[in-house]
Amino acid sequence: MSDSMYAQWLALACGAFLLAGVLVLWRRDLAAIVRLFALQGVALGAMVVVLGLRQGSVHLVAVAVGVGALRAGLLPYLMRRALNTPPPGNGTAGEEARETRPLVNVATSLLAAAVLALVAYAVSQPIVRLSPDPATQAVPVALTVLLVGFFVLVTRRRALSQVVGFLLIDNAITATAFLTTSGVPLVVELGVSLDVLLAVLVLQVLTTRMRAAFGGTDLGELRELHD
Repeated sequence: MSDSMYAQWLALACGAFLLAGVLVLWRRDLAAIVRLFALQGVALGAMVVVLGLRQGSVHLVAVAVGVGALRAGLLPYLMRRALNTPPPGNGTAGEEARETRPLVNVATSLLAAAVLALVAYAVSQPIVRLSPDPATQAVPVALTVLLVGFFVLVTRRRALSQVVGFLLIDNAITATAFLTTSGVPLVVELGVSLDVLLAVLVLQVLTTRMRAAFGGTDLGELRELHD
């Protein structure tokens, strides 16, 4: 793979990775948010494939296939199952399928994403200056998604939205690891992926039980019940 083609394909994959993360702040429909997470998983897998082809590493390409299968296939499938669980008689499917009352509205969220991107680029400049390689220069993209994931965790009220925020953070950490090193060992990536899968399974069970016990997954309403 030539230098120009490598830079172009890596930039395309990183752009899709960042766009999917930012669009999570724009959409309120939970099914659309899950689809955006799946798209980000595809972009992450493509990013690792490009790095593997650049290095001529079959091992890294195989890791990319596993990363894509987990983050674009299995995890979105589990979240869709949790989303499609029928609500009890005292809940409505329409309310449960949307992020109806986020703590920050869409316009302010997108503005915050722009500010977070500036912060990420400023913080990562010492790392970028260490190497002119396109992979190192893409590190601010991963850090931006990391900050966006934290923002989703803080500002969204639905449990499933917060699960997506957690997974955005994990995707960003994985992307940073691949961009700043020559590749993550398969056993390390497998261990991390299994931890993430276990966390999502636990959160799916908790979400289902919350809906069955309280009629919804709005964490703000649960805090009011506690008060």
